[in-house]
Amino acid sequence: MYSATPTAKPTAIPTATRSTTPAPDPIALQRTSMLTPVGELTLIASATGLRAVIWTTGDEVDRVRVDAPIIDDTNPVLVLARQQLQEYFAGERQDFTVPLEPIGTDFQQSAWLVLREIPYGETINYGQQAKQLGDPNKARAVGAANGRNPLSIVVPCHRVVGANGSLTGFGGGIENKAWLLDHERTVRFRAS
Repeated sequence: MYSATPTAKPTAIPTATRSTTPAPDPIALQRTSMLTPVGELTLIASATGLRAVIWTTGDEVDRVRVDAPIIDDTNPVLVLARQQLQEYFAGERQDFTVPLEPIGTDFQQSAWLVLREIPYGETINYGQQAKQLGDPNKARAVGAANGRNPLSIVVPCHRVVGANGSLTGFGGGIENKAWLLDHERTVRFRAS
């Protein structure tokens, strides 16, 4: 459910699959939190897709705008996202399959799709990402789009570095970006 349209809304649950219990509102958002090796993360989802993975420290809370959702540790999307993130941190998962519903402009959506193509444990720079989008002169616009990525770790903006290989801006902080990259390289090295 990775929509290129920023105003796309999840479809309703078909009547044939409804139980006698009222189905959750697919547009209402729920949240849960989890402790990880890089700190506490807040996960936000609708009934049909993950909307955000938010760092609870720094400017991340203000940078990614979402409605104030209710706490729900039973939302199937949140349960799956938590499980897959736990597997990622345990070195058992390299790709995420949880359904996603990021909200952003067409350009942001395009930039985020490129992020999902960066192989686990590898990096590219902003210019390379812009080139993949068709215009190598848009490195700064790509950086701005990555800065609005609401799905940190799952959509791996931490895999984009400066032109000289330096670690640059990251909503979770440069130390956490370094930790994520080191973690992926270590897991990848052990697997080879």
